[in-house]
Order: sequence, then structure tokens, then C-alpha cells
Amino acid sequence: MRRLFFLFLLVAAPAVMAAEFRSIGEAAVPMYDAPSVKANALFVASRLYPVEVIVQVDNWTKVRDVAGDLAWVEKKDLSNTRTVLVTAALADVREKPEDDAPLVFQAQQGVALEIVELGVGPWVKVRHRDGQTGFVRANQVWGL
Repeated sequence: MRRLFFLFLLVAAPAVMAAEFRSIGEAAVPMYDAPSVKANALFVASRLYPVEVIVQVDNWTKVRDVAGDLAWVEKKDLSNTRTVLVTAALADVREKPEDDAPLVFQAQQGVALEIVELGVGPWVKVRHRDGQTGFVRANQVWGL
């Protein structure tokens, strides 16, 4: 019985440890150094900016951004919409998840793209805010 329990832990641990990502849900959201509106505002994040959830305390969530910086944001300002941030200088977004597929558009570094579908091998299906959709290589974006 003990062996079964440890086997279960080995199988379940990666799922439990999977990162949780959310995005900023409002146009301009202050990010603080402590869980209080009286704390120092570190920077302002824009709508759809992806963040990794670290911990939640009452009405506050501690998050990590693409640079690895930690900050606190009010829970109400987070969205369940999953997005990624382009980290490559220029990311090619293609019609199909293939390197030789026709190019739909290119996204510059720092552009947020909404995730449409995960798990297409090393590709992610994304949507640009103007409505164009396609596949980008996962190693060209952050937020997965």
C-alpha cells in the first residue's frame, strides 16, 4: 500500500507543481511591493500582460512577470484569459504548426497574444488583438 502511495505522489507531483498563469484584466493595473494599496507601486501593467501566480492571500495575489520580478496585484484585476508575451525579437505566427507553413503575421518582442490552444507539440495557437490567429513556437513566448 505504501508503494502505491509513493507511486501516486510521483505521478501526481508534476501536475500539482504546474505553474498557474493569468493575465492582467484592466487597462492599467498598479503592481505593488506588498499586498496593500498603501504599498509602493513598482510599475503599471497593461491589459493582457501575462503573469505567473505565486501565492494568493485574501484579496491579493503575488505574481512573477516575464523578467522574473515579483509583485502584488489585487485579485480583482486579474483575468482568467491566458496570454503569452513574445520574447523573441520577432516571432513568426504561421497558418499551421509547421516551420514551412505560410506566415500569417509577425509579432514584435513585448506583444501579448491570447492563447487559443495549448499542446500542439512545440507550438501554441494564438490570437492577436486584431483577430488574426495562427501558431507560434513555444520557445518564442513566455507564459506557458
